[in-house]
Formats: sequence, C-alpha cells, structure tokens
Amino acid sequence: MSVDAVMHAEFPAGYVVFFGTDGKVIMAPQSFEHSSTIKSMQIDSLSLGRHAKTASYVYLDFPADENSAPDFAILREDAQRQGERYGFEDVLLIAEVVSVSSARKDYDDCTAKYGRYGIPVYVVVDPYAAEVVVHTQPTGSGYIAAHTHEYGSGKLPIELADGRTYTLDLDELPRPEEEAR
Repeated sequence: MSVDAVMHAEFPAGYVVFFGTDGKVIMAPQSFEHSSTIKSMQIDSLSLGRHAKTASYVYLDFPADENSAPDFAILREDAQRQGERYGFEDVLLIAEVVSVSSARKDYDDCTAKYGRYGIPVYVVVDPYAAEVVVHTQPTGSGYIAAHTHEYGSGKLPIELADGRTYTLDLDELPRPEEEAR
C-alpha cells in the first residue's frame, strides 16, 4: 500500500495508526484511558498559552530514521519546521501514555531513545499503575534522574528547558475502569 493510499484511507474508529520506518503500517486500538489522558495533558498545557507549540501523534524528525510520533510533546516557542516536520532539537518535553501493549516500549525503549537524543524531559504516564515517572538529565543511554509521582497527589510542576513550567494535574488523570483492567 502506498503512503498516499494510507494517508487517504479511513481506519476504524478507536484505532491509532503508526507508520514504521520499515514501511509497515501498524494499527492499534486506543483505549478510552489513553485518549483521555492525552486530552488531560493537552488541557494542562493551556497554562503555557493558548498557542503554545504542543503536538500529539505528530511525527518529529530524529536522526537515523528513528522518527517518532509521541503521544504528547511540548516544543520550543521559536521552533521552526524543517520541511514538513519539527526536529528533535526543538522538543522540550515528550510524554508517552502506557497501554497494555506498550509498557516495555514506553518504560524502556523510549527512555533510552529520548535520553540518547537529549530530550530534556521524558514523562511516562501509566494509568494502570496510577503513576507518572518524570525523567530528566538525559544521557547517551537514558536519563540520570527519574522521579515517580502518584495519581491523585495534586499538581506536578515540570520545569522546561526554556524557563517555563508545565503543570500536570495528577488529580485529573483518568484511571481505567475496573472491567478494563
């Protein structure tokens, strides 16, 4: 299937579609908790200003064809597109929301990748563990610091590299319904 055909195809409601660098198209169901968590993070980003540069499921260019379309990202205000995409150098924060099928990727693979490319803050939001892990101080193999915060513990200020503060409201993050667990 060509990229153009995929871009114009209609996919079933409730699914998110990823395009792999190897030409594969991956279609995965998105849970209500996953979607609601991203929406909550977007609402919290309004404190950065109505026109703050944020993105969800938007491809960002990384070296070596390791492009990513993270669940949520905050970019520098002066970020400029390089062609159709923003580059990883413009990213201040990336957040991934854990789903049942993505836990290893979000906790391990993405932590190593985003640290390797110097993303200043990487946040893992886990509705199933009811916790948020904030990674800071990137290194070539991950991050030096990781701090875990429980859902329901108030507002979590996260300092961005440009001096602004993104405040994530841990009281408002949705939890999975009992039968969804």
